[in-house]
Amino acid sequence: MPTLGDIAKALELPFRGDSDMSLSRLASLDSAGGGDLSFVAQKKFSTLLSTSAVGAVICPEDWVGEFAGAVLFSAQPYADFARATRLFDNRPRPSGCIHEKAVVANTAQIGANTTIDAGAVIEDGVVLGDNVWIGPDVWVGANAKVGDSTEIRSGVRLYHAVSLGHSCLVHANTVIGSDGFGFAPTDSGWEKILQLGAVSIGDRVEIGAGCTIDRGALDNTVIADDVIIDNLVHIAHGVTIGARSGIAGQVGFAGGTKLGERCTVGGQAGFAEHLEIASDVHIGGQGRVSRSVSEPGHYTSGTGLMPTRDWVRNAARYEKLNDMAKRIDALEKALAENAESDS
Repeated sequence: MPTLGDIAKALELPFRGDSDMSLSRLASLDSAGGGDLSFVAQKKFSTLLSTSAVGAVICPEDWVGEFAGAVLFSAQPYADFARATRLFDNRPRPSGCIHEKAVVANTAQIGANTTIDAGAVIEDGVVLGDNVWIGPDVWVGANAKVGDSTEIRSGVRLYHAVSLGHSCLVHANTVIGSDGFGFAPTDSGWEKILQLGAVSIGDRVEIGAGCTIDRGALDNTVIADDVIIDNLVHIAHGVTIGARSGIAGQVGFAGGTKLGERCTVGGQAGFAEHLEIASDVHIGGQGRVSRSVSEPGHYTSGTGLMPTRDWVRNAARYEKLNDMAKRIDALEKALAENAESDS
């Protein structure tokens, strides 16, 4: 159980209070007790300090007010809270062993201190780095590569020739390297295009649960370093996601689209195929991206929440929008003609 002094030292923060004070957990200001640590990420929430029973808080000095408890003074309280979570990490630890019920091909290369849990299958030519953790029932296809200190959680499928960098985390039941949706229309039906590329994932990438990342048809699908991807995201063949970008849940990318660096994408946004999105572009939730974006900035589409009655009325009017535009054009033309005749 860390003390206030331990946490201050680890986070390199000045503090107020008893350095030997034990803190048992992280908690919200609403639920925290005297032995808990919390944080204030926005000034508007600092008013909660006056009613909270929290023992210690991460907070800018000028937000403390009359709070009498211990304080870790931080100019970036949310980031320091994120770092503090590592001091309270109680997740299961890898065993460092290969389970007797795992299946590992003789030609696979397994790094030092790597864990392979029960039911996992490691195919021919696979290379696993040091300190890798392969969870239960994971399948790693032939010639795939997994970098040092990467964790692949239960039920993940890594198809052949997929590569992941070091310090990645892939959550349960994600599929990486399945065939892209490539078919050529013919007179007799659909001719499947073999997907001959792979998927290349950089370092320190986190991919949520239930995602699908297709392999490229010819060129690889690429996820660059430090990308974070939420649950239930689909990334089609040949897509490129730039470094340090963040993608929220239920987003879909059609084939060949390139997302720049440091972009963010809100939930349920969708991208048409073969688009070029500049770096530092931020797409709002349910954004319908049907054209390339060349300038950094914030972009939004979709329908905002409104009462059902208003939405039904607006939807009915939307169907008549073209006719209304024609009537307005005709009225403007008539007004202009009348103005000319009066003069």
